[in-house]
Amino acid sequence: MIKSILSTVVVLALTISIFADEPQIIYEGDSDHAPKQPQAIVSKTGVTHITFGVGNRIYYCNNSGGKFDPPTFAFEVPNLSLGMRRGPRIADTGESIVITAIGGPEGKGKDGDLLAYRTDDNGKNWSGPVKVNDVDASAREGLHAMTSTEKGVLWCVWLDLRAQKTELYASKSTDDGKSWSRNQLVYRSPDGSICECCHPSIVANQDSVNILFRNSIEGKRDMYLVTSYDRGANFRNVIRLGVQQWLLDICPMDGGMLCTSNNGKPTTVWRRGRMIYTSENRVANESMIGRGEQPWICCNSQTTYVVWTSRREGELHYKNLETSETGKIADNARDPVIVAGNSENAPFQIFWEQRSGNQFRIMCQQVR
Repeated sequence: MIKSILSTVVVLALTISIFADEPQIIYEGDSDHAPKQPQAIVSKTGVTHITFGVGNRIYYCNNSGGKFDPPTFAFEVPNLSLGMRRGPRIADTGESIVITAIGGPEGKGKDGDLLAYRTDDNGKNWSGPVKVNDVDASAREGLHAMTSTEKGVLWCVWLDLRAQKTELYASKSTDDGKSWSRNQLVYRSPDGSICECCHPSIVANQDSVNILFRNSIEGKRDMYLVTSYDRGANFRNVIRLGVQQWLLDICPMDGGMLCTSNNGKPTTVWRRGRMIYTSENRVANESMIGRGEQPWICCNSQTTYVVWTSRREGELHYKNLETSETGKIADNARDPVIVAGNSENAPFQIFWEQRSGNQFRIMCQQVR
């Protein structure tokens, strides 16, 4: 009995210390105006920038004033790809905030271009779009990722259909998203097509670019990590993650995420079957997190957090990989992301979609 009481006290103390305050509603709307797919980044100055979609409209806000301002309409993308990890991505170059999204005149998978927009005045004015893919409609699957290096070089990666098979392509921008490099084939499956509907992820620093994606080889839908050690000139280092393989006839629509710790090595999180795993840049290396899907990961100078949901829409959970502490954050959650600044005391911030009756919200929970 005493042991049980002590355990309860410890759990309550951890909960109080982990969550800085109550969850915050960033934006809400009814089923006809549901906000979807939040994405966020923390700038070098410690400001958190958020974007998400409502229909064909992209919204943006930040917390430069100490708290999140009400989101404002940024721009509209025709037939915006939104939902199931499709949606806008955001990055900070130090000079500009850049948002990318995929859309096209016809939509419904018939066309789709990866479009970049930028602001130099904290979201008051946006310029663009600039098309990233150099073959029209080749980004029509609607799944992509974006990141920025310490020096402000932008990288985009997406599922590309220019060859009528799903391939992994990338492009970079060295001028704050005003222009983009000639597209580069990162990976082509020996079976012709990688997994068709799992979003890719990307992180980059001054010298290396790491991309996580789900492959499709002989019916196996395993996660692969491809790395360039020469600033993206060549992507020749490809490894399969995990100990076992996942034989699956369909795409699970679950792409995982990666981050780089202080040693520069990527740490990944991903799903196989009904379980979530993490790994560190080695083939025969995996640690099981728990049951669930749609995981996201974030590292800072002190620790690494993973968030995930029990189902596509379900309980939202977190785990601190350094302390092994876990907990539940919310119910009826979808597609969580987690971000943090680089400073030692920077809090982690978790964003997700949440349904409550006929109301749909973008939520934020700060973690100490």
